[in-house]
Amino acid sequence: MACILHIETSTNVCSVAVSEDGQRIFDQVERGGMSSAEKLGTMVDEALSFTDSHAIPFDAVSVSCGPGSYTGLRIGVSMAKGICYGRDLKLIAVPTLEVLCVGPLLGEKIPEGALLCPMLDARRMEVYAAVYDRALKPVRDVQADVVTADTYKEWLDRGSVCFFGNGAAKCMEVINHPNALLIEGVEPLAKWMQPLAERRFLNEQFEDVAYFEPFYLKDFVAKMPKKLL
Repeated sequence: MACILHIETSTNVCSVAVSEDGQRIFDQVERGGMSSAEKLGTMVDEALSFTDSHAIPFDAVSVSCGPGSYTGLRIGVSMAKGICYGRDLKLIAVPTLEVLCVGPLLGEKIPEGALLCPMLDARRMEVYAAVYDRALKPVRDVQADVVTADTYKEWLDRGSVCFFGNGAAKCMEVINHPNALLIEGVEPLAKWMQPLAERRFLNEQFEDVAYFEPFYLKDFVAKMPKKLL
């Protein structure tokens, strides 16, 4: 297995975790709004000091790669790349919407056969969302959605769909389908990156540290039809 530093800054919640051989050994979360990202350096320093004091060498850094806040992702990725350069470590990118799915999969009683729809808030009735099965295989890739009663009807008509993330609650009245289930309080956190990052490490799915860039929300907005903007 490996020792991996995890960094999550895609929303107004900033978090850092460290996992070693499949176990989480360090975890910090800051819910201070946009200013929380300013504390990332201190949190990372504490994580590095912890591992150094226990003589635990890092193998890689994983970072949430979006979609998400431009400022948050930029700060998180810059920090991750700097550590990779300084310590000659591998860089692992973990999609934010997959990170959102881990908490519900581990802690909620999700109906058998239900699909997962993590949502990040944009504006008005717009969200950035994807649809996954329980194995986190994409059923529908990440898109910028203007949510209506028909947006997810194709999947809702087949069975249960769990909606969660900071863009989900506002959409439930509009979706208004008996198979739509809301899971509240789900955040993208560094500790949930562990299984996703470890799988990518074992599969040697590493990023080029010099050229890697995250997926900013603006990248999805640019691809939206003009009539939806």
